[in-house]
Amino acid sequence: MSANAAVSLPESPAPSAADCLRQLTRKDFQTDQEVRWCPGCGDYAILAQVQKVLAGLGRPRHQFVFVSGIGCSSRFPYYVNTYGFHGIHGRAPAIATGVKCANPELSVWVVTGDGDGLSIGTNHLIHALRRNVDLKILLFNNRIYGLTKGQYSPTSEFGKRTKSSPLGTIEQPINPVQTALAAQATFVARTIYADPGHLAQTLEAAARHRGAAFIEILQNCRIFNEGAFDPVADRARAEESRILLRDGQPLRFGKGGRFGLAIRDMEPVVVDLEAEPHRAAELIVHNVRSTSPALAALLAELEPPHFPTALGVFRQVERPTYEELLMRQIRDAVAKRGHPDLQALLQSGTTWVVE
Repeated sequence: MSANAAVSLPESPAPSAADCLRQLTRKDFQTDQEVRWCPGCGDYAILAQVQKVLAGLGRPRHQFVFVSGIGCSSRFPYYVNTYGFHGIHGRAPAIATGVKCANPELSVWVVTGDGDGLSIGTNHLIHALRRNVDLKILLFNNRIYGLTKGQYSPTSEFGKRTKSSPLGTIEQPINPVQTALAAQATFVARTIYADPGHLAQTLEAAARHRGAAFIEILQNCRIFNEGAFDPVADRARAEESRILLRDGQPLRFGKGGRFGLAIRDMEPVVVDLEAEPHRAAELIVHNVRSTSPALAALLAELEPPHFPTALGVFRQVERPTYEELLMRQIRDAVAKRGHPDLQALLQSGTTWVVE
């Protein structure tokens, strides 16, 4: 995709009675814009599932807003027939916070990437999550800067050779899920572009959560980082390479659930239940509603080749949202002091006459 490609925003989805009453389909959320990603890019699969999930939420199009920053993923507002805002680098969470506070009834979504959201935008991302603003934040992680042609990103693996790290990067990568957990996000999940069913299920869970919802979406970049998540994306190896997080269920993986995950000396260990069936009682039972993010953080660290990659919802807890508390403060202030009068405010207090 060219960084200089000319695009125009689709027309705003003006509300209509028919639009509000009928059952919407994915086609209703498609625009007339040419989708301009490289052939084979994982963004296509993500776009399709987002459009399908939006259609099933039972809300008219004019109640959705998509906000993005800069990057390949940030072209999203052009391709979803809702209200949208293409922002500047890293600032999408700040813009989206303003939208949500101005109209709390809107369903506000942020689309960002590992370069946009975890470099210049890290601060904005963390504060939106810790405030528990009711935003749905989708972070596309392809471990590379794709739009600017292949430099290493904050999530690139240690030692990765790229155009900007020809001898190998000497930085440790950021773990997006652990970052969201550390920021006290009330909903944290991970999914992958190559599993449409799991992707759609995760998106819907985030959409229905009340509060800040963060989803890391593992995504392929065919041009600059081909194969970054092949072990996890390959359906033939999915049973061994993925551990699916199911609330209230023991953590198992492998064919027929042969292997399980336990904790020994505060470290995760793989248990072969075929060889040691008596150890089934030691398996970790997933709990998305734990008040402590410790278990979720441990699961977020699991990586090949020693462990499968954890996919699913890591944490989902309830807490008052930022905009709810803000509206409450405004109502209390009005009840106590009456409706504001700007002119009276400007003329109140001590004044000076400058001659």
